[in-house]
Amino acid sequence: MSTNVPQNNTDQEIDIFQLSKSVGNFFDRINTRIFRSIQFFIRNWIIVLILIILGFGLGWYLDSSKKSFQNRVIVTPNFGSVDYLYSKIDLIEAKIISGDTAFLKNVVGIQHPKSIKRIEIKPIADVYKFIEDKEQNFELIKLMAEVGEVNKVLEDNVTSKNYTFHTITFVSNKITDEKDIVEPLLKYLNSSEYFNALQKIGYKNLEQQIVQNDTIISQIDQVLNGFSNTVKNGAKNDKLVYYNENTQLNDIIKTKQYLITDQGKNRLKLVNYDKAIKEINATLNINNTKITNGNFKLIFPVFFLLIFVLVHLFKKFYRRQLLKSQVK
Repeated sequence: MSTNVPQNNTDQEIDIFQLSKSVGNFFDRINTRIFRSIQFFIRNWIIVLILIILGFGLGWYLDSSKKSFQNRVIVTPNFGSVDYLYSKIDLIEAKIISGDTAFLKNVVGIQHPKSIKRIEIKPIADVYKFIEDKEQNFELIKLMAEVGEVNKVLEDNVTSKNYTFHTITFVSNKITDEKDIVEPLLKYLNSSEYFNALQKIGYKNLEQQIVQNDTIISQIDQVLNGFSNTVKNGAKNDKLVYYNENTQLNDIIKTKQYLITDQGKNRLKLVNYDKAIKEINATLNINNTKITNGNFKLIFPVFFLLIFVLVHLFKKFYRRQLLKSQVK
């Protein structure tokens, strides 16, 4: 065993030496490539400078002329107008794609139709609002949750259209004023004679329901006050007062509580019922955060230099292969 130890040590020393030599050669090759790359750019500094200036100029022009702003308008469609709303937005998107500026200007009322590049509408998912006071919706969600398809149901096109709020998003290439696009757009969406008639009837019906509920609540208060006075008089006379279960006093109190809650909801609905498509909020001129937005002046010089280097490497590779084929 002792005679094999020196041999093993020698082999290990040789392996370490070869490894260090390989590592050294690797770094030497890297240094050589870096040096050649520097020489390449120095030899072609005029072309490199021209490409940088050209790329910067082109990028600056695109950055200044191709600005992009996102605009969002949150709306709530009333009186069953959700499908109508989606069809109108799809129509406007089709007109934008086809370049029909006459329709956008004369029919929709947008004064600068070329500034709009895209428009779409999406629902704001609110499952709690979706199942609020709607037992059938709650049972549907619960049933789908049991089979593991609840997300699919919530994102389904039919389900999502029944959400209360929806976001209309449009992209413009310049700063947008609400009077230029948002107001004409909402006016166009609310131009349907059918839904305007529904709005007037629905608004009047809701007002009548509020008045009627107030009357019923007042009547219930009179009944409760009558019971209260009876109790007070009975206490003064020091007599026992018995209430017949048929008076259903508990049901009367529950009815009043229900009506008060319903009145609160009705008054909130009344705020939105003045239009078929009611605007909730508008957020305009959000700068596009895409990586290319405003960075073309940096991207194009790098892109041109990369193309120049690739062309040079291709020519070098072609010449090398051509020499090899000639030698053979």
